[in-house]
Amino acid sequence: MSGSDFLQLRPADAPAKGLTAWLADGLRSAVAAKRLAPGERLPPTRVLAAELEVSRGVVVDAYQRLIDEGLAQARTGAGTTIVAHPHVRDAPSDRRRALDTLRLPLPPADGIDLDLSPGIPDLSAFPRTAWLRAERAVLDEITAADLGYGDPGGTPRLRAELAGWLARTRGVRAEPDDVIVVNGVAQALALLAQTIPARRIAVEDPGSRGARDQLAHWGVRPEPVPVDDEGLVVEALTQEAAVITPAHQFPTGVVLSPARRRALLTWATAGGLIIEDDYDAEHRYDRPPVAALQGSAPDHVAYAGSVSKSLAPGMRLGWLIAPRRLQPALLTAKHDSDLGNPALPQLVLARLLATGDYERHLRTVRARQRRRRDALLAGLRTHLPRARVIGVAAGLHLLIMLDGDEPDTVTAQRAAAAGVLVHPLSWHRMTPGPPGLILGYAANPPDRLTEAARRLGAVTGR
Repeated sequence: MSGSDFLQLRPADAPAKGLTAWLADGLRSAVAAKRLAPGERLPPTRVLAAELEVSRGVVVDAYQRLIDEGLAQARTGAGTTIVAHPHVRDAPSDRRRALDTLRLPLPPADGIDLDLSPGIPDLSAFPRTAWLRAERAVLDEITAADLGYGDPGGTPRLRAELAGWLARTRGVRAEPDDVIVVNGVAQALALLAQTIPARRIAVEDPGSRGARDQLAHWGVRPEPVPVDDEGLVVEALTQEAAVITPAHQFPTGVVLSPARRRALLTWATAGGLIIEDDYDAEHRYDRPPVAALQGSAPDHVAYAGSVSKSLAPGMRLGWLIAPRRLQPALLTAKHDSDLGNPALPQLVLARLLATGDYERHLRTVRARQRRRRDALLAGLRTHLPRARVIGVAAGLHLLIMLDGDEPDTVTAQRAAAAGVLVHPLSWHRMTPGPPGLILGYAANPPDRLTEAARRLGAVTGR
């Protein structure tokens, strides 16, 4: 197959500068149009470079961009192959309709080539080599008993490693027996909703729509409590429990202030339950880490976290550390739900924690995400110079506050028409408030984020 066959590019059309971006765009278009199928091997870099009359370095960099975006993978001896088409829509119609009911009301994916949805990590950064090395080591030492029905709360090795790692990095106070391994924060909320007596639970406003939907599904009424520049407005609490993201509030990025932390802990010791979602705590750039609330009041805080943003959502691995009085009911609910998480991934994660490979991976990812955040910020300063940008010190997204009377849903629709998918802030509100756009930056390389900022500037007229 020649370069012109699948790229539909001619060397004469190559711009005088920006050759890498030109070629990367051509490769993406070929994937989107299915001229390149999953599993198909790309031409050797020297061959394509000669055919397109560009340097081999241009082709190498363009291939790397596809790898960074999760569209291709490179393996020694196997070359670079396509792994997926973006925005595949070939599922049966009944299944598609069922899945659509579970999602936010996103614009159609057709025509979207820059997905800035929040909460999507850099899946191309998954530590494949370290995971494979750890999995081989686990398989060498695993016993028959490890593969049987085990503790529904998780394997002893992972619970022990998590207890130690969370104590060192987040200030959590817990013994291994206090840890319940779950499928993510969503399951932690589901188990709590099924077991705690509270039927009214405070949620941050704006806040996670997914958390609200999870609680409502289990018959709990989520009630909005406002968030300001210091975090949750504690004096507005009238409920028996509250779900909060104190380390990096979603979606504003605010860190719960020391005064609010003290007020919230006082509220909890008087009879309330704090449900602490340690959202994005591991992704920080311009500020030191803030200790988890759980360490200050373990008898009044149910602490939840996961590897969804640090490894991948598809791992379905997380943890719940609840006050001991709640643990028997939570373990029963976990057992009744799924008998416990798969053993092998738990043991692999335990080994990554024990060897330090997980922490090394986090350091690598932080540096990579900082570069992506900086690229988006620079692009916004250039193309939306008057925009107020907040929540940039940590996490995988930032928030732009908008001026004027136009609803943010309309602005998001115009961005989608320009090929950029963003979340309007109003999707994550329960009560009216100022318009804004939530921009996730983890899943796109710097040059694509710069282009996204340019398009957003064009559609907002800023």
